[in-house]
Amino acid sequence: MKTYTYSEARQQLAALLDRARREGRVQIRRRDGQLFVLLPAKPDRSPLDVPGVRARLPRGEILKWLRTARESSGTRLLDRALFNKRIQRTRVGSQPGQGKRVTRGGPRR
Repeated sequence: MKTYTYSEARQQLAALLDRARREGRVQIRRRDGQLFVLLPAKPDRSPLDVPGVRARLPRGEILKWLRTARESSGTRLLDRALFNKRIQRTRVGSQPGQGKRVTRGGPRR
């Protein structure tokens, strides 16, 4: 690993960065003896950056599967929201305050 003085590093910054990329690290020593290490940063990857899968399915089949999954997911969420004990739907009557509350067990009397 190459050690540069502060002055050399300042004058040859581009070469120093290239060398750090190639070799993995470069040292820089100040006049007072302090030593610093320059390392190339590892690129951050997205959690969604995943390799593709060869399904060997026609495009239409994949789209049909996705539509079915989305529709059933939306229906399940709606059913859960409507019949959850904590979430109640209100039917509004003809005048304010005269609505019937509909819960999981049906209308209240």
